[in-house]
Amino acid sequence: MSVAKDLTELGKLIARQHGWPAAKAFKAYEMNDRDRAVLTTSAVDLLTIFLDVPAACAAMSAAFAVQLERVLRGPIQVVAGTLTVEGEAVFGDRSPRGGAASCSTEAYDCNGHVWVMVGPYVADISIFRIAYSPHGPPKLARHINLVFGPNQGLYVEHWRRTRRRGLGYEPHYVLSAAEVTALMGGAYQTIEAHRTSSAAA
Repeated sequence: MSVAKDLTELGKLIARQHGWPAAKAFKAYEMNDRDRAVLTTSAVDLLTIFLDVPAACAAMSAAFAVQLERVLRGPIQVVAGTLTVEGEAVFGDRSPRGGAASCSTEAYDCNGHVWVMVGPYVADISIFRIAYSPHGPPKLARHINLVFGPNQGLYVEHWRRTRRRGLGYEPHYVLSAAEVTALMGGAYQTIEAHRTSSAAA
């Protein structure tokens, strides 16, 4: 699917879940330097909190979106779909299975990949964490290390430019506010459990 078709499809998915005003705001948004700085600061804070939580792209993205809504005026959506590297799917199988059925608040993850959209900009807080993990897909790990190098925290890029980096974000479902809240709540329960067990050890 082309980027233009992806953006059109995502606009429809946003409208279906949140209404046409939200879809129009998504298309019209332009990121400025202040917004980019806010994204970076928020991501650093969350990556520290989620240090000990493995395989949590859905939870991290949900928490990131909630935090951004407090500090950023831009239109923010949490999207589930397929992540590709050089055209090959590394998370997801390109078949839409959206909704609560694919995003488990108990497993804190979704079938496929989950990321945040700030207007037409991808803001992926988990891609580098996954790639640097020993459990990440080897193809993703090789690509991230080759293209971006080590020690990266947040990937922010206009959607049309992601493919220049060899990455593809194919949307299947836009999470509702209730789903985002449930995922974030479950994530923080896991974080507190990790802290409690670490303190007791």
